[in-house]
Amino acid sequence: MSAGPVVLAAGGTGGHLFPAQALAERLVQCGAAVCLVTDRRADGFAVKVPGVDIHQIHAGRLGGGLFRTAGGIAAMAIGLLEARRLLRRLQPAAVIGFGGYPSVPTMLAATQLGLATVIHEQNAVLGRANRLLAPRVRRIATGFLATSGLRPAEQLRATYTGNPVRPAIAAVARTDYRPPRAGTPVELVILGGSQGARIFADIVPPALAGLPPELCMRLRVSQQARPEDCARVTAALQAAGIAAEVTSFFTDVPERLARAQLVICRAGASTVSELAAAGRPALLVPYPHATDDHQAANARAFADAGAGWAIPQSALSAPLLTKILAERVADPAGLADAAVQARRFACDDTTDRLAAIVLALVSGMAGKPDGNLACAPGEYAA
Repeated sequence: MSAGPVVLAAGGTGGHLFPAQALAERLVQCGAAVCLVTDRRADGFAVKVPGVDIHQIHAGRLGGGLFRTAGGIAAMAIGLLEARRLLRRLQPAAVIGFGGYPSVPTMLAATQLGLATVIHEQNAVLGRANRLLAPRVRRIATGFLATSGLRPAEQLRATYTGNPVRPAIAAVARTDYRPPRAGTPVELVILGGSQGARIFADIVPPALAGLPPELCMRLRVSQQARPEDCARVTAALQAAGIAAEVTSFFTDVPERLARAQLVICRAGASTVSELAAAGRPALLVPYPHATDDHQAANARAFADAGAGWAIPQSALSAPLLTKILAERVADPAGLADAAVQARRFACDDTTDRLAAIVLALVSGMAGKPDGNLACAPGEYAA
């Protein structure tokens, strides 16, 4: 391992930071020094990964009107100068980007300085930041087996690694999936992102209320909703005689997934990866305003694998959801098969794969399996 640290560059949101955190933990276990370059939203990262130095630089978001774009370009230019100065001082062994606009100045600076570079794309569609960086970096890691937006030359440098998931979620796979049986409770989990999706608050309660009364009595619902929607969702489900827990944030999602027989949720990269790792079937409703409609692509990949079902938000209605749920509950064999396909969709050694790419690149042996890595997959430094 080179004496220089491995620098991770990531946007400040969880979708970008969690893969960076997982890789940081793995590299630290392998004896590497690790730094994170991001924006001001990543304050909790240092607590979760002790020993990782955090550096903040300027970064601007492009788009949103002439003045916002101009401001974003100016911030990017400042960030690029800051990143070049920082990287010259750190002399890193490699620089890895995880997407998001805050990663762009650091990754551009790294390519300009001729450093070893990797980007990781979490979604099934190459994001705008990574689209800018892909032609310039040495290696590309992808969260989905098929990632659109990569040019032919970039595909040659791309390797499928999957997306890291939290250990508590991965552990759910050890709990066997049990499809609903006649006369037994039906565990339904509805997740809508960090604060719940308004569309689920509007449509799920009347959809569930439209099910046959004997099925309503069997339902055990865990629904995430916005704080301002929790009371009305709870009231609607109680009026239908449905046992439900409604909150804006569940602290025990792994336990609820372990019990879940069907999940209704968005289709962010982390969500899809966690469903696969847990081996739970899902009805995915992609967020329609996601950049480049990447959630729709994520959902299609999951559904095409037979792991669940995808429906656009524009087509979702209470009567349609009632029909879908009645059909799914009445087909336990179909749900069980979807759970099997979800597990097959998972990539369980994602972090090892990412670490292997980085360590091989650092050792100057990119493309040679494992080589003389400081810490090969499946091993930990003492």
